[in-house]
Amino acid sequence: MPQPIRVHTWPTPNGHKVHIMLEELGLPYEVVPVNIGQGEQFRPEFLALTPNHRIPAIEDPDGPDGQPFALFESGAILIYLAEKTGSALLPAAGAARHRCLQWLMFQMGGVGPMFGQYNHFAAYAPEKIPYAIERYANEVARLHRVMEKRLAESAYLAGPDYSIADIATFPWVRNPDRRGIDLSDYPAVKRWHDAIAARPAVRRGVEVLSERQRRGPISDTERENMFGRTQFAVR
Repeated sequence: MPQPIRVHTWPTPNGHKVHIMLEELGLPYEVVPVNIGQGEQFRPEFLALTPNHRIPAIEDPDGPDGQPFALFESGAILIYLAEKTGSALLPAAGAARHRCLQWLMFQMGGVGPMFGQYNHFAAYAPEKIPYAIERYANEVARLHRVMEKRLAESAYLAGPDYSIADIATFPWVRNPDRRGIDLSDYPAVKRWHDAIAARPAVRRGVEVLSERQRRGPISDTERENMFGRTQFAVR
């Protein structure tokens, strides 16, 4: 029986990517909560895994060459886990592999950062800045149009088969009302979203730490730890 992978995480879209991937692969894992609202991402033991103090990070006791291995950045973790297991969730070679990585990078460089900026300025910023909210709302809508065009011609982002590109993107597309999006305006995206949401592994993955999910207004402590000067302290 393989030793479980330790997942340092919190119930955010980036955390959910890794939870879903582990569930899809059926790998044993141990959840290590990192409460980012309470500043646990700045603890020395977490910084030893990731100097970027962002979740998620993993520790694999059976890494390359059988040695323990730590890794951060959610996209890198998805690639690592797919390659570790030889999973078809990342094609092994050729055009299919590059197309999958292309759409993974689309999420990492576009969907995640832009959706995150909209969430910040619309929901968490201490003052409402109309220019910022409008800019990122427009970018969120534009990225949905990109996905709509792709998914109108393809069952999944990278092609006919479900892949790590979909696993990475789905947690950011779910709960669209938080970004002022009605998925009925994007029927191909909605079809894709609903198909992924129905997968048992996805259902299990998004439930990881769901009982710890923040509900209600953000506190001053949470705002400081996630967006304030604490983020920018020299460490």
